[in-house]
Amino acid sequence: MQSRAAIQEDAEAIARIYNEGIEERIATFEPRPRMAGEIRDWFDGTHPVIVVEEDGAVISFANTSAYSPRGCYSGVAEFSVYTAREARGRGAGTLAIKALMEATEEAGFWKLVSRVFVENTPSRELLLSLGFREVGVHEKHARLDGIWRDVVVVERLLPANL
Repeated sequence: MQSRAAIQEDAEAIARIYNEGIEERIATFEPRPRMAGEIRDWFDGTHPVIVVEEDGAVISFANTSAYSPRGCYSGVAEFSVYTAREARGRGAGTLAIKALMEATEEAGFWKLVSRVFVENTPSRELLLSLGFREVGVHEKHARLDGIWRDVVVVERLLPANL
């Protein structure tokens, strides 16, 4: 396995992996599948997107997006990480997040934040093992399929930019 910066041509593979997460209803509030064209919008030149490949196939990705439109938060990025079902539990997500932290720090960001469903134990354990801290719970953060869901807020400072 190896990580690298994602390119527009990876959008289809990223959409496939993301759509698996949407179907499973444990990783995102997104209700509908995403198309490759929507993923291409992530490539804004500011927010890093990373993929992990194995034998030439994309098996995991991690991406960042704006935390807030307010200028005072310009160095804070939200992030997500997803791994293809068949590749889970083998370190691809870890590799994706580590590469994302490095790329995000190089891009000048000082903090990564995310929200993780409270019951998504594998993601929570992964993030804790990489130095993220859980800073609280947003109760009834949003509804998914008509059911209120809680999320744990996680953050990690990127020391080079503090």
